[in-house]
Amino acid sequence: MKQLLTIAAALVLPVALIAQTTTQIHPGKGGSPHVRSEWSIDGAKITIEYGRPLLKGRADSQVMPAGRPWRTGADEATTITSDKPLKFGSLSLDAGTPYTINTQPGDEWQLIIGKLGKPGQWGVPYNASLELGRAPMKAGKTSAPVDQLTISIDDTAAGGTLKVEWGTTSSSIPFTVAK
Repeated sequence: MKQLLTIAAALVLPVALIAQTTTQIHPGKGGSPHVRSEWSIDGAKITIEYGRPLLKGRADSQVMPAGRPWRTGADEATTITSDKPLKFGSLSLDAGTPYTINTQPGDEWQLIIGKLGKPGQWGVPYNASLELGRAPMKAGKTSAPVDQLTISIDDTAAGGTLKVEWGTTSSSIPFTVAK
């Protein structure tokens, strides 16, 4: 039985590991590396580009201010693009269009989707005129402290879950892919 479980794990584990690819794009002007992470979820190729700052001993609340939109990354605006339409709560994202991702930390986190004003758009100051809408996120704690900002997508039976983790904070939101 133990041998059967080992074989099953060996067959399943590589699939989970290749579900995400991450490539470093460039070092940021502030020193944070910038990456492009890609996932295949329900036949959609989803790409997120973002800067990955380090906490460097700072408190979560210092880098993710409660009640204020946060660029959810470093330097340039964090972007999400998919080759199929996505839906986060009541927010619909068209295929092939890059959108910005901001979040609003607090007791009740919000995912904020916006228009990309121009390529290389800076992530601060927050430009409310580009905001397209918001959707509630589930906030919780990480299982262990995360020193470098990490944005990931988990594949689920109903689509996927976008997850933002930094410090001891984990926020997430489910989404679906249009068929």
